[in-house]
Amino acid sequence: MPSFAEGVVRFQRDVFPEKKALFEKLSHGQAPEALFITCSDSRIETGMITQTEPGELFVCRNPGNIVPPYKAQAGGVTASIEYAVDVLKVGHIVVCGHTDCGAVSGAEHPDAVAHLPHVSEWLSFADDAVRRVHAVDGDAPEDEEKRLKHITQENVVLQLENLRGHPAVKRCLKEGGLKIHGWVYDIASGHVYVLDPATKAFIPIEEKYAERLAAAAKTDRA
Repeated sequence: MPSFAEGVVRFQRDVFPEKKALFEKLSHGQAPEALFITCSDSRIETGMITQTEPGELFVCRNPGNIVPPYKAQAGGVTASIEYAVDVLKVGHIVVCGHTDCGAVSGAEHPDAVAHLPHVSEWLSFADDAVRRVHAVDGDAPEDEEKRLKHITQENVVLQLENLRGHPAVKRCLKEGGLKIHGWVYDIASGHVYVLDPATKAFIPIEEKYAERLAAAAKTDRA
């Protein structure tokens, strides 16, 4: 904890004064562009990965970046989605998985988390992703690394399917005021792969947005 306290002091002394105008603006409310649903993993730093400032992302984190199927009773993820869409009026929702995900590994090997009843129940929301990949990749031990990568991707696809079932999301998608995106972040390389709806494949983010990035670079040069 002392190191955290030191970090707070440095923030108050060095960072906050430089961004005082931003924090003053944020003290009166928020208007984030996107809801970012990602894993609780300590290695995932959303602001660093996306290079966003405070106030730009409304973040919801949980083990395995899971979006449970919609039900009437309250839940933290469901409440975050409802608030982001109906109150904050975000234009985008990103579901972001990542490599070396303990939740994905736990879903793949449920015996390893059997002594953790709440974790086991939560990871059951990824069971369909595991089943889909096993149906394609099989169960050979030597293919485990490949399967975990595929399960990570398929889990993002599955959670996007669940996301579309939330009433607020379904309505806004129909009205055209919302777009949803699937990402996978590779911790070792720093690369981000995005789901291409046309091909159902995960491709490098710079490939997906090549035209937009080129136009932005041209504008910067001008």
